Amino acid sequence: MYSLSDFDFELPQELIAQTPLAERSASRLLQVLPDAMIDRAFADIVDLLAPGDLLVFNDTRVLKARFFGVKETGGKVEVLVERVIDSAHVHAQIRASKSPVQGMSIRLADAFDVIVGARVGEFYELQFPGDVFELIEAHGRLPLPPYIEHAADAYDETRYQTVYAKTPGAVAAPTAGLHFDQALLDTLKARDVQFAYVTLHVGAGTFQPVRNENLAEHNMHSEWYTISQETVDAVRATQAAGHNIVAVGTTSMRALESASQSGSLQAGSADTRLFITPGYTFKTVTRLITNFHLPKSTLLMLVSAFAGYDAIRAAYQHAISQRYRFFSYGDAMFLTRMPPC
Repeated sequence: MYSLSDFDFELPQELIAQTPLAERSASRLLQVLPDAMIDRAFADIVDLLAPGDLLVFNDTRVLKARFFGVKETGGKVEVLVERVIDSAHVHAQIRASKSPVQGMSIRLADAFDVIVGARVGEFYELQFPGDVFELIEAHGRLPLPPYIEHAADAYDETRYQTVYAKTPGAVAAPTAGLHFDQALLDTLKARDVQFAYVTLHVGAGTFQPVRNENLAEHNMHSEWYTISQETVDAVRATQAAGHNIVAVGTTSMRALESASQSGSLQAGSADTRLFITPGYTFKTVTRLITNFHLPKSTLLMLVSAFAGYDAIRAAYQHAISQRYRFFSYGDAMFLTRMPPC
């Protein structure tokens, strides 16, 4: 029913947030209702959630996944770790004037050498000389999104990470969670709002626009997630009590919906290529907290499926006219699931 051009829009460059606000919860929040839009402060989220509602957070932690290096031939390279495979191997994007060959050595950050392994789709397998997580943390750089124009500094290393980040593995932050500071979390707990966690390691593919006008031809990027039985139990108890399942971000949404394809949420770990477009029937999530997304992106299609195409179109027009801040360091929306047709 929809094609790629239906998800394009003009965004003034100056509305792309380049730095975070001084306080996490000081951002704006656009509440999108079927028949209205309400401009709020993000801290108002405490008034939009009822006791017993369940907030589901993505506890992934962003890796310092970007490296600059030199091939053994002398050529310069840029490496972006996409996924940690095990304690010594990763899949990574490699930018170089000439593609590296299997068996080649690359020196990263002038600190250690990796060996290029087999090509895996658009990625290369790299063998590290020691513990992957330790070397990445010690020598890598935080990989800010491509639309942020400054190099990551110490402030970004704190602010491009949620306060509850726990499980390392992402190359991009679950940005809806960036609005929550500890004081806000404490206030929500005091009001008997419930918390649960999933892990979905956000990949660089999250920033890639869809290029096929026919959405059915799009090859969705893969991301790894895990959902514990504890979270499943919390979701089922919330549903039984008639309260809302509130996904904090599209990454939490994708994990929950990917694990609900049988009709109800199941615990476990898997890769997901779930591509949510208008017409999708949501199985678990009833509310969504999310930032504003890139034109022609899979995430814009997801929120259009959730809240309704016309409602999201109007919300983005409103946000632009009211000078909301967009993308990772920008403002947020609070969405309600559109009733099934």
